[in-house]
Parts: sequence; C-alpha cells; structure tokens
Amino acid sequence: MPHNYESSASLADNRYPRLASDCESCFGLCCVALPYAASSDFAIDKQAGQPCPNLQSDFRCGVHRDLRELGFRGCTVYDCFGAGQQVSQVTFKGRDWRQAPETAGIMFEVFPLMRQLHELLWYLAEALTLEAARPIRDELGQAYQETERLTHLDSDSLLALNISAHRAEVNVLLLQTSELVRRDASRRLKGTDSKEKQRNPGRGADLIGAKLKGANLRCANLRGAYLIAADLRGADLRAADLIGADFRDADLRGADLTGSLFLTQFQVNAAKGDAQTKLPPKLTRPPHWTGAVR
Repeated sequence: MPHNYESSASLADNRYPRLASDCESCFGLCCVALPYAASSDFAIDKQAGQPCPNLQSDFRCGVHRDLRELGFRGCTVYDCFGAGQQVSQVTFKGRDWRQAPETAGIMFEVFPLMRQLHELLWYLAEALTLEAARPIRDELGQAYQETERLTHLDSDSLLALNISAHRAEVNVLLLQTSELVRRDASRRLKGTDSKEKQRNPGRGADLIGAKLKGANLRCANLRGAYLIAADLRGADLRAADLIGADFRDADLRGADLTGSLFLTQFQVNAAKGDAQTKLPPKLTRPPHWTGAVR
C-alpha cells in the first residue's frame, strides 16, 4: 500500500507540541541523568545519575525563577525535545525512580537516547512540512514513522538500539531536504535586489566571534557551524540550514531566522536576542532575551 505523504505531513505538524518539553510530566530526568561541570553555565559540579541539589521531591526545580542569577544558565538553555515526558510516562509508565529505585539506572541511560530520537522527530516533522521537499516526502514520512516507532520501544530494546546507524540514515534525507529547499529558495532570489552579497561560509565553518552584522546569509549551509559569540545582529538567515550550528552567546538581535532550516529551541535559548529577532512560528522567544515578554 503506497505511503500517504500528505497525511504524514499533517501528522508531523500536529506532533510539534509533543516534541516540546513538558516538565510537569517528567521525573526531573535532565536534573539527574546528565552530568555538568562548574563553569559559566553551572555553579557546581554534578555527576551523571546524581540529583541536582535544587531538585525538589515533586521533581520541580526549587530555584527555577532565579537559575541564571544563581549561576545555572545552562539549565535555562537545555531542551529535551519532549524526551523527558516520553521516558517518564510511556517507557516507564509513570513509575518514577524514587518510588522504584531499581529503575533509576536504566531510566537515566534511556533518557539521552530518547532525546536523540525526539530531536530526529523534530527535524523530520519540519522537513515534512516543506513544499520544496515534496519529491522525497514519501521517504521522509517513512523515516518519521520508523523513528516514532522506536520511541515506543521498551527500555531494554532502546538500550540495544544502534542509534548512530539510525541517525545516519535519517541524516541522508535531511541533507537532501536541505539541498532541495535551499536550491529552490536561491532560484526564487535570483534577480532580486540584495543589500549585501550573499555569503555561504559552508558546513562546519569556524565563525567563533565572527563579525557578521547585517550579513546576507540566506540559503547558506551552516550545518554544524561554530557561531559562538558571533555578531549576527540584523543578519538575514532565511532558508539557511542551521542544523547543529552552535549559537552559544551569538548575538541575534534584530536577525531574521524565519524560514531557516532545522533551527531548534535549544539553539535559540543559547543565543542572545531581542524583541526584534524574527523566529520561526514553532519556536518561542526565551524569557532572558532583551525586551522579551515575561
């Protein structure tokens, strides 16, 4: 029976809410399972599997409103793509690691694997909504459904999963999506006036601290680019492929990221922005941005 890519696109679009973090339905997994070291992002050292001292008995953060002021900036940046509630409520069926301590070790191992699967679902969901990717939408729909199936495996099966191989297969489709979309956008741009010559630094470019204020980066391939502390004020990043780009402390004030490819809330949270920064509709303006509505 042929795959219905139109229904897959609709399904994926409706799943974005599921791919957003719901801390109320999670057992504080990011506060326990993940390690961090004392740095500008974290005030203390914490080992994997060790509960953060700020984690309360109800799995809520006791200092949530003051995280940045208390030196836990990294907590305000992190996003699990909804993996926390999936592991808590689906994989472990609502049995938390405090009530059932025998589940703790395996739950903490499963969580980062689930996050990878949910991140892939985020990218595939976006790809399925892009008109330029129609030629491969059937394959994208199949990849989405397979990834969705994997998120419902039991804990032992998830730990046995070759997640790297699955990511590699999905990445082939995401690369094809990027090429199709950027080629289509570039074609439509031809003959239009541009305030600045288009720039395409390329995949994995080292742009740490780069001066890119007002740069025309439309349709650029910035996959995996290092944009740490880059000045991107007023830059045009429409139709740019931003998958895996490192935006830590990048200045996005006034930048236009509408229509950019594979941008995540995690990346947005790590950057600096303001009320004039234009984001895709599925992403939210972080509370710590200048001029953001609180």
